[in-house]
Amino acid sequence: MTPDLAVDVDCVTRRFGAVVALDDVSLTVRPGELVGLLGPNGAGKSTLLSLVSGLRRPDSGTVRLLGGDPRDARSRTGLGITPQETGLPATLRVREVVDFVAGHFPDPVPTGDLLEQFGLTEQARRQTGALSGGQRRRLAVALALVGRPRVLLLDEPTTGLDVGARHALWEAVRAYHADGGTVLLTSHYLEEVQALAQRVVVIDRGVVRADDALDAVLRRVSLRRVVLTAPDDLSAWTGVVRAERPANDAADPARQTLLTSDADALVRDLVLGGIDFRDLEIRGASLDEAFAEMVAVR
Repeated sequence: MTPDLAVDVDCVTRRFGAVVALDDVSLTVRPGELVGLLGPNGAGKSTLLSLVSGLRRPDSGTVRLLGGDPRDARSRTGLGITPQETGLPATLRVREVVDFVAGHFPDPVPTGDLLEQFGLTEQARRQTGALSGGQRRRLAVALALVGRPRVLLLDEPTTGLDVGARHALWEAVRAYHADGGTVLLTSHYLEEVQALAQRVVVIDRGVVRADDALDAVLRRVSLRRVVLTAPDDLSAWTGVVRAERPANDAADPARQTLLTSDADALVRDLVLGGIDFRDLEIRGASLDEAFAEMVAVR
């Protein structure tokens, strides 16, 4: 175990009855890293965060948070966490909840500043039970940051948020990270991890499938995106694995995206086949394609 790591998970296994949630998983997060944790439902992501936060013990292996045992309260003083499900006292007002949590830290973020940052100033006097689902999520993330934590664990932080609120939360996470904070987040929104993370860890069936820089993970996928405009539907052309059309076909009904394992061969075959196309673009895979390939049945 390395004492200067923010998070150190070493050969950890965790079972729930006959189900193996994590199978000999190792993961290290250095101070100042922003790591995105991806995986389908039931992959073990939330279980891993519960071990790092000290809510559960591993059956075997070791977990360290800021060099100490995460089940020790002294280790958790530098931790901020937003779980998937948050239980807020329904009758307390928003400001009262923030003030209560802030009172547990020596140098909390001023309540007014925190509420403004998360767009909750107008809700300060409302009871938390009267908040919308998106407002409750914003409050939960705000509470995770009130104590100026050194490590922030975010489990599906933007669930229930609209696009505007999601981007506002992204900016808050970026600001925290830019100030030296360490972030480990899970998300069902692949574009969220792609927008925020420097490094991606993919977990599937309790096993780490990939752990690398975002760009390196994207390069691991074999598919390429050939984007072009053509009058013919090319979805059944040889070498095309999948085809996509713009969300609004009326905007450009001839524009199409062809996913293929060999972009050069596909373009050559289209030329030799006499296909009339224009505005050709060849792109790397999105995180969606990379993720789907890495967690495919193997």
